[in-house]
Amino acid sequence: MKAYLALEDGTVFTGRSFGATGEQWGEVVFNTGMTGYQEILTDPSYCGQIVVMTYPLIGNYGINREDFEAGNSFIRGFVVKEACDHPSNWRAGYRIGDFLAREGVPGISGVDTRALTRHLRSYGTMRGVIATGTVDPALLVERAKTCPTLSGQKLVAGVAVKESYTIAGGGPRVLLIDLGSKQNIIRKLKERDCTVMVVPPDITPGQIAQLAPDGVLISNGPGDPEDVPGTIATTRAIMGKYPLFGICLGHQVMALALGAKTYKMKFGHRGANHPVKDLRTGRVYITSHNHGFSVAEDSLAGLDVDVTHINLNDHTVEGIRHKHLPLFAVQYHPEASPGPQESDYIFDQFMDMMRGEGR
Repeated sequence: MKAYLALEDGTVFTGRSFGATGEQWGEVVFNTGMTGYQEILTDPSYCGQIVVMTYPLIGNYGINREDFEAGNSFIRGFVVKEACDHPSNWRAGYRIGDFLAREGVPGISGVDTRALTRHLRSYGTMRGVIATGTVDPALLVERAKTCPTLSGQKLVAGVAVKESYTIAGGGPRVLLIDLGSKQNIIRKLKERDCTVMVVPPDITPGQIAQLAPDGVLISNGPGDPEDVPGTIATTRAIMGKYPLFGICLGHQVMALALGAKTYKMKFGHRGANHPVKDLRTGRVYITSHNHGFSVAEDSLAGLDVDVTHINLNDHTVEGIRHKHLPLFAVQYHPEASPGPQESDYIFDQFMDMMRGEGR
């Protein structure tokens, strides 16, 4: 069956349908990771987006539930050069096309993803419509022009937990404000024997006080950070009361709570191969990324905040730390999944902060 990807600027890509059939709209973005498609498909941060994989062969090691980052897929569409229909991996439970069909995600293969990626790099991420079957591409372009932008969609509410739950441990009590958290954040905390209290994004400062955490972690999640004003206000209210750690969207929320500004990037950072420099040590780490917004460095001027990490590709802010309060955040994903594990030390810094051994 034929499938189409139509962009709002009139560009249309044609390919073959796999996964679910039908039509979906979303922001079209690309990911440069060579592996990790399972984690990408189940990362709640991709909610509202049609994901283009730049690596040409996807699905060759199948799908297994052990590598999921959430119980479901939240992406709107999946675009690949070649979808492997015969995976080879002893852990594989089923094929990528079967997974997409089960999740209701339309996929398109046979696309020149290199050309599509170059187009998005040149003109920026844009709205698009993916559709299968006999359709008029011109009508799809018109639909792409009128579908909502990513900002204002309130995507966090659709991926975050609705009810709190606790995973018992013998160490520090970590309150995880779930904006669309990946499971590997919880796994990293459990490796350190933390008790993890996962709570919805609308938790109040009073409710946090009743839970008496040793530290608060604000998770990753989808969309524009300005679309979670309640979490920003809560973060502002608890600063200085608990050690705070933010990841990705949590990093942006923390910056906004401090009085900084964020902005939408041209095409964002999505992949497992981004070089980030730790300015305190001078060491460069290869890191995992998934974000379309960034903290404006000039907006940090005059605030009691140090920039701790920068991206060596475009010199955007990748980490901040308060000069006096126990508060820090990173824009990238130290929990990886997918990607390199070398930024695991960031979780150890949070543990030290909760023990009072580091600011």
